[in-house]
Amino acid sequence: MNTSSPPPDETTPAPTPTAPTAPPLPLESHGGAFPWFRALDPRGRRAFFGAFGGYGLDSYDFYVLPLGMTAIGAAFALDHGQTGLLATVTLLVSAVGGALAGVLADRIGRVRALMWTVGLYALFTVACGFAPDFGTLLVFRALQGLGFGGEWAVGAVLVAEYASARHRGRTLGWIQSAWAVGWALAVLVYTVVFQLVDEHLAWRLLFFTGALPALLVLYLRRSVTDAPGAERRRAAAPPGGTFPAIFRGGLLRRTLLAGLLSTGVQGGYYTLATWVPTYLDEERGLSVGGVGGFLVVQIAGAFAGYITGAHLADRLGRRRTIQTFAVLSFLCVLLYPQVPASWDGVSLLLGFPLGFCMSAIFSGFGSFLAELYPTEVRATGQGFTYNVGRAVGAAFPALVGVLAASWGVGGALAFAALGYALAFVALFGLPETRGTRLLAEPQLPY
Repeated sequence: MNTSSPPPDETTPAPTPTAPTAPPLPLESHGGAFPWFRALDPRGRRAFFGAFGGYGLDSYDFYVLPLGMTAIGAAFALDHGQTGLLATVTLLVSAVGGALAGVLADRIGRVRALMWTVGLYALFTVACGFAPDFGTLLVFRALQGLGFGGEWAVGAVLVAEYASARHRGRTLGWIQSAWAVGWALAVLVYTVVFQLVDEHLAWRLLFFTGALPALLVLYLRRSVTDAPGAERRRAAAPPGGTFPAIFRGGLLRRTLLAGLLSTGVQGGYYTLATWVPTYLDEERGLSVGGVGGFLVVQIAGAFAGYITGAHLADRLGRRRTIQTFAVLSFLCVLLYPQVPASWDGVSLLLGFPLGFCMSAIFSGFGSFLAELYPTEVRATGQGFTYNVGRAVGAAFPALVGVLAASWGVGGALAFAALGYALAFVALFGLPETRGTRLLAEPQLPY
């Protein structure tokens, strides 16, 4: 008979030697529709809406660049390598911003860090619309990346610490689905603006609409607070958010492999996100309306993928879910450019599984990365691993831009498949974390 002590749970938290115990979290007997949402208390629900809005608008401000890329290239006489550099610089600097935001969130709190990231990416998205030349646009886009990179990691940790272990995969997966909502809004605005306004002005107007996230800062300031357990631990102990802490002891292996996982997934995703609109325009010859129609189908697939992946992350586990969609994304990337140019209807339909697979793979990320780290360095670990992956993966869009000169954009897109293969392999070295308690569990040694 097993005589060891049972693991702590959310209703009977175990004490820690360095901080007060976390308060009881909601019981998990919620039924009916959206049980994961019912399990959140009122503060958790406000945090959910704040993080959902922040990530959706983060997506919106990211996509104004790929959608306006053809017009920007024409305005400044850029080649594919230069336009690809715009995306790569955004991702590289966003990696720095995301890593720093994680440290900031562990030191000053999740909500305060979230407000800084949202305000920063809104300000410099608008500034991009005023850029008089390519060099200035490159600088503004890089500064936009500082805020863009930090929002997801901070918002995901904020909500993860409110969510119960049983529902965390679905809760964070729904946060992830906000990316598809912001993407859809960007495509809608792009379609309207580019049909009503000459493209030389339209891309600037598209950047100006990036001011929308500034309204979210007011909501965050007035309505959202950190999870009480996280606030008490931060108040009771010296600031724990430092980069060396996530490379000590048992956390070293997790940090390295989680960074490799993030590199593969984001390298594949951002390659597709950056270049598919250009591929449809230049090699498929689709009009603005045609590109918009394709993207609507792809976004519908993305939203369905986020929600499906969220449920599977709680049912199958984080590792199996991410590996499954790594394989499916790998196959989609290889097969999609092989569809004959005359089969526009088939290309349209294939946008759904493409969007589904390349998005579903992210659904378990928010919960998985948060569960790999103890409270004191949770945002630091999540921010660093997610964003180092973004930094290295940022080379993928630029490389595709270079390869497109000889392979064509469609042929170069197949390079994204390597990213998904890398992610699949990295997961074999990481533990399954489904069922991990956050604020109530004993601290992990590091």
